[in-house]
Amino acid sequence: MLMISQIAIVERNRSRQSESGNLAKRLCAIGDFVRGIPTRARAGSLSRASLRFLRFELHESHAECDWVARPPDEWDASLPSVVGEHHASLQTLKDAIQVRSLLLRLIPNVETALLQIYRRSDGDSLELIVRGQVHRAERAPAAVRSLAMRAKLYGFQFWMDDGVLEPLQTEEFQVSDYDAVRRIDTGDADAR
Repeated sequence: MLMISQIAIVERNRSRQSESGNLAKRLCAIGDFVRGIPTRARAGSLSRASLRFLRFELHESHAECDWVARPPDEWDASLPSVVGEHHASLQTLKDAIQVRSLLLRLIPNVETALLQIYRRSDGDSLELIVRGQVHRAERAPAAVRSLAMRAKLYGFQFWMDDGVLEPLQTEEFQVSDYDAVRRIDTGDADAR
């Protein structure tokens, strides 16, 4: 009996050691991802500005990452503003696909991720322009040449008008009615 409890303790200790080993591996993978983004996505092909990350969270096999899209390139300033906005929109979709790829490649235990991309609007406020609930299993066929269609196939949601990303309506993704939330939480269909 003593021998069995000692084996169980050893197995438990081995389990803790493997958990700490897994934690170390996960922390290294997160570090590779965080360091890899500036290196691999330093400058885009259509905008030389850098990406600015707002938030990164990892929960077991799910990750969440928010960042600010690159603004139109300075060299597009002499062109009509719609050209710079179009280039910035294309760059945003390229960045979304690239960040998804890096995240899933560098952190192998992540199966799903919520990726949200914001754009600076008037003043210093941010508006959500791309949102993706992406899955490791999702693939875009190589035959799909449209950048927008590839992004959609990878699980990204966005609105484009004449090649320019438009803000997503936040009502689609949030419940803003306090009473509706209270009815859902309490199960009280009569609460108003």
